This record gives sequence, structure tokens and C-alpha cells, in this order.
Amino acid sequence: MAKRIMITDDALFMRVTLKNILTQNGLEVVAEASNGREAVELYEQHKPDLVFMDITMPEMDGLEALKAIRAKDPNAKVVMCTAMGQKQIVVEAIQAGAKDFIVKPFQPERIMEAVQKVA
Repeated sequence: MAKRIMITDDALFMRVTLKNILTQNGLEVVAEASNGREAVELYEQHKPDLVFMDITMPEMDGLEALKAIRAKDPNAKVVMCTAMGQKQIVVEAIQAGAKDFIVKPFQPERIMEAVQKVA
């Protein structure tokens, strides 16, 4: 199972919520990014086993960041985080190489299911 995880979300509250769920389940959050550009840089530095990536963010959205990370590391494991009603973007993300997606607000069971499925 993935042990080292990076969280990317422009909302601090969402990063904290996700981090708490992951750490309470024995996983290590090695990096947090607040936008896609930061995520691409931090991915290169930390090489996490798994990335949770919000779709809607400033500077570089999650879809662009997903493509940039997968261009550098075709084996990157990315789970997209989406609000309701973004079905078309989720389809595009899966086509671009996302391994799974979770819907906000986060359900702890669904997050751990995604970690186990992808890792």
C-alpha cells in the first residue's frame, strides 16, 4: 500500500481534512501543495507513492498538473478530488492517467478505498 502521499488542494481546510484521515490510518503525508504548479515541483522533490489532486485550483488546475506529472513520471499514481457535477472533467482526468477519483466532501472510507485500490 502507498505510504508516502502528497495532497494538492487550494483550500487549506480540505488539505487538513484529508491529511487527518490519511495520518489516522497510518499513512505519511510528505508534501502539501496549494496549486498545480506547486504540485508539479513538489512531486519532483518528494516522489510520493500517491497524489491526491484537486481539479479546480488557481495558477494551474489539477488536470494540467496531472498531465505535467505524468509526462515526467508515467508511473505516477494520482487520485483526482472533485466537487459534484464535474463528470466531464473526471472522464478527461481518467483518460489523462488518473487512477481514481473521490468526491468532496471526503468520506474517510472512500479515501482509504482509493489508497488501497491505487497502491
